[in-house]
Formats: sequence, structure tokens, C-alpha cells
Amino acid sequence: MVAAASVVVAVGTATGMLSALGGDERGGDAARPQVTRSPRLDSLPHTPSPSAPASPSASASPSPSKKASPSPSPRKTERKKPRTTTAASARLYRHPDSQVLEWVRAHPDDPRQDVIESRIAAHPAAVWFADFTPDNITSRVRAVTSGAAAQGRVPVVVPYVIPDRDCGGYSEGGAPDLGAYDDWIDRFAAGLGSGEVIVVLEPDSVSQAECLSAGDRADRFASLARAGRVMKDADPKARVYFDAGHSGWHAPARQAGWLRQAGAASAASSDGVFSNVSNFHGTADEVAHDRAVLDALGGPASLGAVIDTSRNGNGAPPDGEWCDPDGRKLGRAPTLSTGMGRIDAYLWVKLPGESDGCKGSPGTFTPSYAYDLAR
Repeated sequence: MVAAASVVVAVGTATGMLSALGGDERGGDAARPQVTRSPRLDSLPHTPSPSAPASPSASASPSPSKKASPSPSPRKTERKKPRTTTAASARLYRHPDSQVLEWVRAHPDDPRQDVIESRIAAHPAAVWFADFTPDNITSRVRAVTSGAAAQGRVPVVVPYVIPDRDCGGYSEGGAPDLGAYDDWIDRFAAGLGSGEVIVVLEPDSVSQAECLSAGDRADRFASLARAGRVMKDADPKARVYFDAGHSGWHAPARQAGWLRQAGAASAASSDGVFSNVSNFHGTADEVAHDRAVLDALGGPASLGAVIDTSRNGNGAPPDGEWCDPDGRKLGRAPTLSTGMGRIDAYLWVKLPGESDGCKGSPGTFTPSYAYDLAR
């Protein structure tokens, strides 16, 4: 099983989950239906995908050309208002600039536009910061957090520049060394402001740490613990979550042992853990996994978990495929009110429709994929 394969396209400005980035993908197992059932989306007839490609952001790689499909009926699907699970979901911030919103604005006559707009673009999603740009990172983060504060909403931000990122895989890169990373984190934290913000700290950074030597792993964990402290010192309302992988990866006790070394059990650094980022594992499996990790981790009873539900509506493919697998669908809508003990939020960390690299260029919005997930 492929454990992780993060796919990122870094650009110069942070704009939605988009432009600040792609995500990471991993293999998986099937969901348990009793809890993972997503809010029902009205079924739609199959609509062949038009041949028009998505409009990539200025710094992203263009999507490869595809063969033209039969032209769909010119009748557009009736527009529906986006669903929200509870009023609390409205408290999450939707960044006004993202790849999906760019595509929606540029394709008003595309027959898929209404579905993609109402079921994906209308929902709040994380903003990724995956390019190592120390000179402007403070202003970029501040633009997101101040925009959210002006609306009285909570942004979700993803710092993703840990050195040796993705162990040299699809999303290799990051800061040149931990000294540079620590400095970048200081600058990142300076942009958090004083309001509520959720920080999904370095996807894969703990789960993939076994690719490092024991010494390098200890150094990375020390930097992650420091990052949590710096962010919570800079903004006492910041909620920082650490990498718990997902339910199809490491055993909870093993993951918790690493997390403890990375500072995740300390209230000075951590508010808990996150799981399933850019993956497909069902919500029930993730709830059970995260609770087991938290139990093994110890620490304050206040520690909780957030789960990426963006693409897990059908659970993970049984064959473990991680790259734009067929048959997946949107998961639970983002919300800060889960009704589940120790589960603080369901989030869309990976924006649905941004390709893992198989149905489009890595990290770029692919409308045919987005439509398949949404319908």
C-alpha cells in the first residue's frame, strides 16, 4: 500500500486551497456505513464532460489536454442552494479566491457549473501555504486571517514546508533546513492575528517520519513542537492540530508515540490531532482512529481531533488507490459542530476537484473530476 504521496503545486500567493496548494494522498480501506453516511446530495443524471479544460492559476502547471467528449445538452442543471449541516458551519471561512472559484467565474455556461459551484465552491476550505517564501509569508497569512476576522469567521490554514517533505515523493521540497523552517514558522505565526484560526500543521510530517534517521526525526519533532508553541504564543485563540495520519496507516499507539515526541500532548503546543488529509477513509473509521490515538497520546482531556471529509463520502477504494480514484464522492460538509465527542470539526482540507495528478496536473482544479465527486 502506498502510504503517502502528497501532490502540491506552489504558487506565489495564498488563494484558497488552490493556489496555496494541492495536498497529500494515501491508500485506504472501506468505510463503516453507520456513521460515515454523508448528507444526501440529490442524484443527477450523468452528463458527459465538455472538452474545455480548467483555467490553471498563473503559476500552476496547465492540465494536460484531453479528448473531446460528446457535447452535453445545453440545458443547465437547476441551481440549488448550497447545503450546510448546522449554523456552526457558517462560522468557517471561505476564501474568496481559489481554483474552483476561478473556474466557476470563467465558465458560466458550462453545464457542470451550477453543480460544482453549489456543492464545492460554496463550501469553506483550507488555505495551504506550501512554497518557501519567507519574505512575504507574514502578509499572505495575514490577508487570510484578517479577511476571516472581518466576516467573524474561522479560517483553516495549512503550513506545509517542513524540510524533506513527502520523503522525496510527489510533493518533495519544503524549507532547506530546520533552521530556515523555524524562521519561516515565526513569520507565519506573525500573520495569525488575534482571532480564532485552525492550523493544520504539516500534513504527513509525523506519519512519514520513519523515512528519516533517528536523529533527523528527533530534530523534526522538536521543530514541530516549537511551531505549535510559537503559533499559540502569537495567537492564544489559534487551535493547532498535529498529524495523526489516517485509519489505514500506522497503529494508533505507534502514531501517538511519535506525536508525543512532536509536542502534540502538550497544551502549550497542541489542541489535538488531524487525520485523513487528502484521503478517502470513511468518517466512522477516522473517528475511531483519532479517539484511539488521543487515548494513547494522553495529555489534557481538552485535546480533540479534526477530520478531512472532503472526498470520503464513499470511503477509501478497496484496492488502496490514492490518485484520483474513481467512484469517490463528497463527504460531510465542513462544520465546527460534529456532535461527536473529541471530534472538534469536519473540514475540507483538500479541495474536491484538485487533482492528485492522474485526472489532471498535480494540484490543479479538474472540472470533470470535481463534477464526478459532486454529482
